[in-house]
Amino acid sequence: MEILVVGSVALDTVTTPFGDAREVLGGSATYFASSASFFAPVSVVAVVGEDFPMEALEFLRRREVDLTGLERRPGRTFRWRGEYGFALNEAKTLETQLNVFAEFHPRLPEPYREREVVFLANIDPDLQREVLTQVLSPRLVAADTMNFWIQGKPEALRQTLKQVQILIINDAEARMLAEEPNLVRAAKTILGWGPRSLIIKRGEYGALSFSDGGWFAAPALPLENVYDPTGAGDAFAGGFLGFLASTRNFDEANLRRAVIMGSVMASFAVEAFSLQRLQHLTYPEIESRYRQFKQLAHFEDL
Repeated sequence: MEILVVGSVALDTVTTPFGDAREVLGGSATYFASSASFFAPVSVVAVVGEDFPMEALEFLRRREVDLTGLERRPGRTFRWRGEYGFALNEAKTLETQLNVFAEFHPRLPEPYREREVVFLANIDPDLQREVLTQVLSPRLVAADTMNFWIQGKPEALRQTLKQVQILIINDAEARMLAEEPNLVRAAKTILGWGPRSLIIKRGEYGALSFSDGGWFAAPALPLENVYDPTGAGDAFAGGFLGFLASTRNFDEANLRRAVIMGSVMASFAVEAFSLQRLQHLTYPEIESRYRQFKQLAHFEDL
């Protein structure tokens, strides 16, 4: 199955306790496509400015990611600047420059309308629904969002959730969206609005999956080297949906395997700044780490 992702391609400036990186490749669509392309064909819809270094995306072209839907417009590229303390689960945003992204209205090239798997990355929920009016008959639609839209456009977001099968957000966003501090009750509330499944990313504490088929908890792999958690959530989504697209299987058991694969890809993303680790990743490394995750949570009955 081919995947469509609609989101941002950006230039990030990031500071962590372990170093910093200035004007490096970022954006939700970039991280997602980098991760998902290991499993399935990916098409990207996004916008960049005339200052964007297009050669930075050459590794995606080598992975056969379709960039036909990447618009280049006069003006400056979307930029984000943030920093992390030793609590790497939480980023402090220092500056956001929307630039050409402020006027972004996704327009799908004709072949993209037939994509079977759609990921609506973190953009305005009204734009997410604009995308869904352009795709013909997707088999699976997943979405992300953030506190800005949860607080600023709650009703628009609720309308989007009616058309989404899987919502992928972090624990703070789940609590905020449901207005409920308990994650189990928050999940029940959100699932009542439309999605079949809710995936809650918890950073170094792993991930939780909620659906009618039950609950599932995935561990986080203890890592020796963690440099930059930026984009880890989108890398998770790429691994998760890429695995589902490659297996063409959306049943509950396979959704759980996909959560593990998402965790695998997120664990690689944090091991270097920007997309450096994902750019040089190999599929045998992915298979090896997937086996590590299986061993991490395995135990025998008495």
